[in-house]
Amino acid sequence: MYLALIGGALRSHPYLVKGHLLLLNWIPASLHRLFYRLAHWARRQVWRVWHFTVEGVRVLAFDPQGRVLLIRHSYGSNAWMPPGGGMGAGEDPLVAAARELREETGCDLADAREVRVLSEEYHGAGNVVHLVAGRTGGQPVADGREIVAAGFFALDSLPEPMSAAMAEALPRWVAASGLVSKQ
Repeated sequence: MYLALIGGALRSHPYLVKGHLLLLNWIPASLHRLFYRLAHWARRQVWRVWHFTVEGVRVLAFDPQGRVLLIRHSYGSNAWMPPGGGMGAGEDPLVAAARELREETGCDLADAREVRVLSEEYHGAGNVVHLVAGRTGGQPVADGREIVAAGFFALDSLPEPMSAAMAEALPRWVAASGLVSKQ
């Protein structure tokens, strides 16, 4: 996904599968993680200069016990957060949410619904984020490249580190999803 820093121009390149360069799977995971960190840095620089508006999804996926699925990326702040990412041009938010969840954790999304649309600033870029909630019965798997950790957590025992803003917003988002009773 990070090869498409400015837009979707590279998404249909013949050497890309699901937005990933095929050759990257042949290099050691440690070098792949370095690539993600460098690409994340480059993307932030581009956004700071050109102030793009980016449209994406954030996924609240719940297991049968009502725990929320959170991930940690190999780049950025190292904080736990819900899975998510950018949407393709014209892509439906529910389709994008299912795709992102599958790409980042290997889990499928069921009973998906759009909870709300958030407007955020991220490294100088305006972000329109579709908050999508649903259920998953799968066991998340971190690929060790883009995603270094993934797991289900009860709201009363969220992992650290997590940004203060995320720790404050997550319980509100979960309540708004209507998929989980109070824990």
